[in-house]
Amino acid sequence: MMRHTFPVPARQRGAALAIGLILLLVLTVLAVSGMNTASMELVMAGNEQYRQRAFHASETGIEQALADLPTVPQTGAVMSVTRTITGAATDAATTASQYMGDDMNIAGFSAGKFVGLNYQITSIGTSSRNSRAEQAQGAYVIQNAGSSGTYGSILPAVETTPPAEEETP
Repeated sequence: MMRHTFPVPARQRGAALAIGLILLLVLTVLAVSGMNTASMELVMAGNEQYRQRAFHASETGIEQALADLPTVPQTGAVMSVTRTITGAATDAATTASQYMGDDMNIAGFSAGKFVGLNYQITSIGTSSRNSRAEQAQGAYVIQNAGSSGTYGSILPAVETTPPAEEETP
């Protein structure tokens, strides 16, 4: 009978263990890298949200400054106002409104009958994480120049009632 002899394997030196540890290290590095990327994207998304809030605060500042236009002095002096935007304690807008001059020759209107008052509004909106948005807006108010060709303030006229006359007995 023939005897089969099987060779005895050589003594193993732990190559499988070393390869397994290296693969585990590579997987750990990939996982940590993925977590860092995900957290960085979360911060970037938050920053974009705060940038949008600053932009909207700036737009709100311009809208409010347009409503306050009649109070801007027609001397060319800058009127600055800082507002906290309603609904967000960290959002604010600083507006600067300035009268830039007038134009008596407005296209499409009778010459000398109307005047165009030119204003410049700059609004800086701020929000959390030092986010900031700046916008500039021009405004052109057309007003009746009056019969003499002069004009006054664009403040709405205040209606006054004459005092009541006292009756004499």
